[in-house]
Amino acid sequence: MQIVHIAIWSENIEKLKDFYIEYFDCSAGEKYLNPKTGFESYFLVFDGEMRLELMQKPGIAKCVDIDRGLRSGLAHIAISAGSRGCVDALTERLRSAGFRVVSEPRMTGDGYYESCVLDPECNRVEITGSTSCRLNCVKEFIKRLFLHCRCVL
Repeated sequence: MQIVHIAIWSENIEKLKDFYIEYFDCSAGEKYLNPKTGFESYFLVFDGEMRLELMQKPGIAKCVDIDRGLRSGLAHIAISAGSRGCVDALTERLRSAGFRVVSEPRMTGDGYYESCVLDPECNRVEITGSTSCRLNCVKEFIKRLFLHCRCVL
């Protein structure tokens, strides 16, 4: 068995969709809208088969106690950036863009190198990286560097 997708209720799916596309290199399918109920959703597709569904509907209660980050339900989403260097670079890019870094890049007790940021609706997103340097990590780092480089060569 495998998880097919994870879904998040959102107050503004357009803003959340743009965040994940901009910083995590995913793509969005067409927006689904049920005019009878007001339900809207997007499926975001990451490398491979991982999908994240963003959902919005009038009347969904807003979560409180965001600062503690502890609540029943979804705790966080973990997305691999490729390498430790990618974790560091993406964390700084998100910080520079004004997103809150709630956990600085570090080695965890369970063997992950990760940081944690809040998306525009305060969902926790762990950015993980490999603890060993492999060719794929280097290729991914170069790809991301070129995709997000704002300098003129």
